[in-house]
Parts: sequence; structure tokens; C-alpha cells
Amino acid sequence: MQGHEVEEGKLHTISLTINGVRKEIQVLPWVSLLDALREYLHLTGTKKGCDHGQCGACTVLCDGKRINSCLTLAVMKEGSDITTIEGIAPADGELHPLQKAFIEHDAFQCGYCTPGQICSAIGMMEEGKAHTRDDVKELMSGNLCRCGANTNIIDAIMEVKEGGKDE
Repeated sequence: MQGHEVEEGKLHTISLTINGVRKEIQVLPWVSLLDALREYLHLTGTKKGCDHGQCGACTVLCDGKRINSCLTLAVMKEGSDITTIEGIAPADGELHPLQKAFIEHDAFQCGYCTPGQICSAIGMMEEGKAHTRDDVKELMSGNLCRCGANTNIIDAIMEVKEGGKDE
């Protein structure tokens, strides 16, 4: 099993719905959701940045809410519905409006933070707490862009939040 030597009985079988597909995996009790996604399910779009919940690169949607997957044990999410960056775009191949806005606003440079930024922004908009540009800045402050594309990221989010009008 993935190079782990495990005593009998230590593995936990968990069932998750990942991007609309039910999956069962066996994990050790201390495996983070991030590592389960990347190493067990081979969904590498979700990034490991700091592994301490401080950068937001690992943000995914869990039951519609944004979470840092590096701080969440996979076994804690038994039965949950997880959406990663791979599941954001509709199945028809069209990009999500936020993905399009990121491209139009050049809201990435290296792109490492982009999956977490997009998942976080979608979750933030669903929360309904962001009413102004300052609200968006504050509510997205847990997602860091070390390249300095923050202004463009906020511009992209505002465009989608406002229904296509850049504020």
C-alpha cells in the first residue's frame, strides 16, 4: 500500500465523494485529506504549500465549504462531498466562470496558488459574506500568492461576484 508498512488493523477504509464520484480508500488514521487526495487518489491539482494551514494552497471544498485540506485528517471526512480544482469545471469541458476570469485578469504568475485561490473564492462567494472589494480581500487573506498577483486575483473574483462587471 503506497510504500507504507502498516500493522494489521491500522488502516481505515473511508468513503468520500470526490468531484461527484464515490471513492473508497484505505488510509492510516494520521493521513491528511491533502495527502489522501494527492497520493492515494492521484488528484495533484490541490497543492501542498506550507503543510501548516497558513498559505491556502491546499484549499478544497468540503460539503460546499472551503477548508485547508492539509489540516484535516482524511478519516474525519468519511461520507463527505469533496470538490477539488479538478472538479470545478463542468463535465462539458467549459471552464468555470472564475477560471475564465483568472485567465482574463492574468490572476496568476507561477500558478501554484491558483487551485486553492479558485476553490477558496468559490467557497467564499457561497458564504455570502463578501459584499465589497475590502470584504473579498479580507475573506481571501488566508490564500497567499507569493508572486504578487493579489490585485489581479481580487479583480477576477470581483468580476465573477458582480456577474461579469469588474468593480
